[in-house]
Amino acid sequence: MKIGRDTPLNPTVNDIARVAQVSLATVDRVLNERPGVRKVTVEKVNRAIADLGYVRDTAAANLARGRVYRFLFILPATNNEFVDLIENQVADLSVGLKRERTRLSCTRVPAFDPMALADAINALDPTQVDGVAIFGPETPSVRDSISRLRQHGVSVVSLVADIPSSERNTYVGIDNIAAGRTAAQLMGRFLGPVSGNILVVTGSMLARDHLERRLGFDEVMSRDFPNLNILASLEGRDDPDLIEKLLPQAMTGSRDILGIYSSAAGNAGLIRHFDKHPDVKRPKIIAHELTPLSRAALGAGLFDAVISQDSGHLVRSAVRIMRAHSDSAPINLAQERIRIDIYLKENLPPDAGGTLGG
Repeated sequence: MKIGRDTPLNPTVNDIARVAQVSLATVDRVLNERPGVRKVTVEKVNRAIADLGYVRDTAAANLARGRVYRFLFILPATNNEFVDLIENQVADLSVGLKRERTRLSCTRVPAFDPMALADAINALDPTQVDGVAIFGPETPSVRDSISRLRQHGVSVVSLVADIPSSERNTYVGIDNIAAGRTAAQLMGRFLGPVSGNILVVTGSMLARDHLERRLGFDEVMSRDFPNLNILASLEGRDDPDLIEKLLPQAMTGSRDILGIYSSAAGNAGLIRHFDKHPDVKRPKIIAHELTPLSRAALGAGLFDAVISQDSGHLVRSAVRIMRAHSDSAPINLAQERIRIDIYLKENLPPDAGGTLGG
């Protein structure tokens, strides 16, 4: 197959048909992966596409076919302001994307319950969804459920917490180990050379994002701040009431708690504890995710720093990636990288609605 000097700068399907010496109907079947075309013919058409440098206008093709993208976000059902922000971002983005023939929806499943998550994934009809963004734990049952979706051509994105052992297409979220390291550097520098204990409040060690944050935190603390002793994680399951109930025992006794790293949600319980015990010496507190609650705690001086990720960027990136996978299109990895933001009282943005970038 030869391409001459008269090769068009913007090749069309007519050029593909001419170079491959096939009909326009055959080119259409190959481009849309329809059956009924011999393998040798498919190879001829694909070779012509490559030689011509043809780039398909996916939007126009989808419009011609009347295609609608259907993307689902599966989120944990938990008393978590950050998850609420994500759901709100999905709802807001959905309004604008209707013009782009894209339908977004959300469903919630019990938090830290891998069987419930697996059941929710298994209940999906692969013919009724093009992509799924999953915020949940990494277990064999969840991995098997994701594998089933992928076998049916559904794109899968792991959101906030990665599921790397699965067949998911891409992870969208911050580097949680790096976030834990960042929290450790902040804590160590806030406290200086004093000796004492650090309490880590987490959601569940079943949650990969929580586990990775703890690993990163311990790594830097043991290396750079050996004067500080890290206590066993207090698992609050993102439940403010449970955290408030567990804190008194963790804060009393001979242990001198100099700092608290709240690596998950449920911070309302943490705040209520100190409101009820104003005589207790306040430790340095570093929390995660800039929400209305953590923003107020920073402004009041109860929290010393908040490590966050932009919920709007998370949702927009997940949608762009699921759409790219559905179209077999390239992904701009630089655009989809979720940055780690650090907020202090002094640099709080005027709008903490989670729509800062991306």
